[in-house]
Amino acid sequence: MGYHKAGFEVVGVDINPQPNYPFEFHQADAITFPSDGFDAIHASPPCQVHSVISHLAKSCHVDLIPQTREKLVSSKLPYAIENVPGSPLLDPIMLCGSMFGLKTECGTQLRRHRLFEISGFKIKNIPKCNHALRTIGIFGDKARDTAAEKRHYSKPKSTRGKPVGIKFSLDDARTAMGIDWMSFKEISQAIPPAYTEFIGLQALSAQSLIPGGK
Repeated sequence: MGYHKAGFEVVGVDINPQPNYPFEFHQADAITFPSDGFDAIHASPPCQVHSVISHLAKSCHVDLIPQTREKLVSSKLPYAIENVPGSPLLDPIMLCGSMFGLKTECGTQLRRHRLFEISGFKIKNIPKCNHALRTIGIFGDKARDTAAEKRHYSKPKSTRGKPVGIKFSLDDARTAMGIDWMSFKEISQAIPPAYTEFIGLQALSAQSLIPGGK
């Protein structure tokens, strides 16, 4: 959605079905999908093996960043690879929800740090993080008050009782992310469109790209 807002015609490719995807979609292996006719590529390889909750990764989760990079380099197109902090991206930039004022209606802030390896154009004027006290964390098919959750589960199990006021609704998650079409499972894996709109606008300002490209 961010690239669409920036002016691109967007085509999505994923090996799994994505029934809520709002643009042209092809269920296929993105690494072998032909890149002919496109002006730029954004790739988001699976992040589970690099996440801070990587201990929950399953045997089916593998690191596809090297194969993805090889595919993109061979395409000779401008590209962005997105992944979580700690992933082996090359000279990445980092974007945060606080850079774009992303938050729930009650003011709880989204951070959601993500790295982007960029090739073929430069990213300029990256905003600074502006972290507030209360944050919403969206992962594990839930939205949580991460600080309150940490405080609750640091108490002795015998006395802490049930958590109160820690979970947020799907509507809260959608508002914070700037996404109104995804389920909890989908939004847990997503990045805010504000990130890719920021990148897309700078990609389109490069001489090699023109508005309306794919």
